[in-house]
Amino acid sequence: MRSRCSARWGSKTPPGGRRSSFSFSTGGVEVAPVQGPAPAPAGDTGGARWISAFLDAQAAELDAAENTRLAYGRDLKACAAFLDRRGSGFATARREDIEAWMVDCEAEGLAVSTRARRLSAVKQLYRFAFEEGWREDNPAMRIAGPGKARKLPKTLSEDEVARLLDAARTHGRSASDRLRNACLMELLYATGMRVSELVELPVSAARGDPRMLLVRGKGGKERMVPLSVPARAALAEWLAARDAAEDAGRAAGKPASRWLFPSTGKGGHLTRHRFHGLIKEIAVAAGVSADAVTPHRLRHAFATHLLAHGADLRAIQTLLGHADVSTTEIYTHVLDERLKALVLEHHPLAHRVTEKD
Repeated sequence: MRSRCSARWGSKTPPGGRRSSFSFSTGGVEVAPVQGPAPAPAGDTGGARWISAFLDAQAAELDAAENTRLAYGRDLKACAAFLDRRGSGFATARREDIEAWMVDCEAEGLAVSTRARRLSAVKQLYRFAFEEGWREDNPAMRIAGPGKARKLPKTLSEDEVARLLDAARTHGRSASDRLRNACLMELLYATGMRVSELVELPVSAARGDPRMLLVRGKGGKERMVPLSVPARAALAEWLAARDAAEDAGRAAGKPASRWLFPSTGKGGHLTRHRFHGLIKEIAVAAGVSADAVTPHRLRHAFATHLLAHGADLRAIQTLLGHADVSTTEIYTHVLDERLKALVLEHHPLAHRVTEKD
């Protein structure tokens, strides 16, 4: 039995971009040699035939989705038309030609995501042509893609947070639920923890210095975060209620829980999903839009409010558990936007109409 194997080179493409012939056998099955590169489409400087061959390969070898191939087809036709106007084509285009097309796309007002997809399509076409031996270079390889604008994190105002904290103290079916809810919200806002870090806190993390909390973050890295006075009080009240419930449970033969926020669920602790629903309930009780309130927005609020009150960016980085300060710097942009809005709204000259001479 003979089988033909059509292979593509990965990162180790042979010099010149041409595939060598080789054969091997496995399990008694002889695999025929892979043939050399297919000739470039005759009489085509890199238009319809190149695009057609590339899209066929995308469908056959990469199982690309139909919508992806349609988008790539449109993008490559647009590029081919631009190159044609410059008296060039895919077979002869230089890096400068592709860069000029990118500039033209920007001048058309195309979105960053669209321009990035167009460049990706051209890069993949040239990678395909290189592997087929149609070109000995990839003129698009080192062209940097358009940078996507980084979205500023949505946050909550100090007034909204205060209302949420107040509502948490009175939300719940039992006194124990209300103490737990208050503790959850106070800890989240006081520390800026990720929701997974919060719900997975072991009770041992709260047994040491009452002014500090030990948090295990991403990659198992531990950090100590200080607690505000209200957070300390809420934690102490919850610990007392939790320990009393644990004592009663042990007396009834139930195993002790190692979690600060135990649950009867499979994981043994409050889940992220349940807390997400809980914080929405608290938002409704507080009169704050439920759509605007998520656990992560409270984390954003923690960082933004600290920065607004003069906290050092490096300190906030440590408290949030960010590995790189550049991640934390996004909050300076949030503050800049808020300050800009504040000035435009309240500065006495902000709404002044300049009189014409």
